[in-house]
Amino acid sequence: MHRRTILRGLAAGAVAGPAGALLAGSPALAAGSYYVATAEQVKNKVLVFDKNKAFSDANIHWSFSPGGGGWANLSDVKVRSTAAQGWIALVVASGGKAGIVDIGSEKHTELNDLRWSASPGGNPHAIERIPGNGSVVVASSAGHLTLYAPTRVDNLGTLAKVQTVALAGAHGVLWDPTYKLLWAVGDGVIRGYAVEGSLRGTRLKWHGAKAGLGSGNLGHDLQPDYSNTQRMWVTATHGVYRFDTAGGIFKVTRASSETRVKSYVRHSSGEAVSIRADNTGARTWGSPTVRLSASPDRTRGGAEFYKARIWTPDFQ
Repeated sequence: MHRRTILRGLAAGAVAGPAGALLAGSPALAAGSYYVATAEQVKNKVLVFDKNKAFSDANIHWSFSPGGGGWANLSDVKVRSTAAQGWIALVVASGGKAGIVDIGSEKHTELNDLRWSASPGGNPHAIERIPGNGSVVVASSAGHLTLYAPTRVDNLGTLAKVQTVALAGAHGVLWDPTYKLLWAVGDGVIRGYAVEGSLRGTRLKWHGAKAGLGSGNLGHDLQPDYSNTQRMWVTATHGVYRFDTAGGIFKVTRASSETRVKSYVRHSSGEAVSIRADNTGARTWGSPTVRLSASPDRTRGGAEFYKARIWTPDFQ
């Protein structure tokens, strides 16, 4: 099946058959204009572009350039909104670092625009902030979640490590405002953690909320479906999965058997945005192309994109 047909089927919410072949689905709704945030690892920058324009230097909407060292191989970016600081960017890098960037400071930001940083180690792959509470969680693929909590919610600089939670293969984290759970994807499982307490007394606690991906199926990423507040998308070793939470019944369905998909998110228009590793070059896990299901794909020569996000502070 042609790749764009697969993406359109995913965007329409198609369900996989027994062998993982995607059933025919309706084309995505016409996609409007929005921005896409990317973690690009060759220049090692967070780059944000209008998805309707070429991904060129001239069209960069916003960027973050942390340099190398502990910031090598940027692996996640999320945009969140705070009452005190406005829009912020949450970032992590496989080199070992995590941080929060002040988006409003300037168009092209660097390390001096960080408002907080830490070293959770263990190959950080994803980051999330708990709204209202102000805590930050980092997922490290070595097998743990690290929780940082503040002494003041309105002061990002007061965040400090308060808890480490074991989760084999931890790769993705996403806050679910509908069920007030922090979802985390790891090796073969998605777990939902309650956030209990406040300030430095904040703790993550698992009360049993989970959904299985199957043995030997390492989760890569966890993203919203902006067209459905009770659906998320998971990428894993064996394909792309739809994670439905309606009614508190947490169900995973394989939507595509396409492998090496590193990130997948669905815009409110129905358009899917994804990255599939090309398995070539020094970074076999990346690709120079961001795929769009209802618009032309965007390729940036010499780039290695690892993650792509919708540029919005919304959780769902």
